[in-house]
Amino acid sequence: MNAAKRYEIFRRLHEDNPQPKTELAYSSPFELLIAVILSAQATDVGVNKATARLFPVANTPEAMHALGVEGLSEYIKTIGLYNSKAKNVIETCRLLVERHGGQVPDSREALEALPGVGRKTANVVLNTAFRQPAMAVDTHIFRVSNRTGIAPGKTVLEVEKKLLKFVPREFLLDAHHWLILHGRYVCQARKPRCGSCRIEDLCEYKHKTSDD
Repeated sequence: MNAAKRYEIFRRLHEDNPQPKTELAYSSPFELLIAVILSAQATDVGVNKATARLFPVANTPEAMHALGVEGLSEYIKTIGLYNSKAKNVIETCRLLVERHGGQVPDSREALEALPGVGRKTANVVLNTAFRQPAMAVDTHIFRVSNRTGIAPGKTVLEVEKKLLKFVPREFLLDAHHWLILHGRYVCQARKPRCGSCRIEDLCEYKHKTSDD
């Protein structure tokens, strides 16, 4: 795919949704970090239901750590893998207090040193909370990048690096939100909704579908 096509793709996505947002509910970098940790192998809707009860009770590392693993588990037991997530979150809260004065760090190295925080989670926090040009490649972004030809790659890291290289600079900060939403609602895994797609004429997918 050439640079002109890529530019037009992101221009249209920007035109349709000038200020894209994550569908996770949060009001601080700490709440975002916890929501993203909880969202692994879970839906944003499911995470939001749990955090709607959790955050009014504990929305700081100190308060959440005070709940303990068992106390936290009561709030998140509707989410998959909640036992291991509760342990990771409680330990993360302890480290945030001890190492970072109760604040979420804004560096990849410090974020990835926290339990339950891998590269993808760190990228979400860096991009969404701190507005750094990071690209969190989830299953939606991986699929859209390969299927459309925007940034094909065999691994998540390869796709991430290509997106950082190929996405026009003016669209880079919001590109990850546009691609996730596009994959979630239009370029779906089982059957892409090509007939409803804003970028169908630019996409290089060979097996386009109708919406019938």
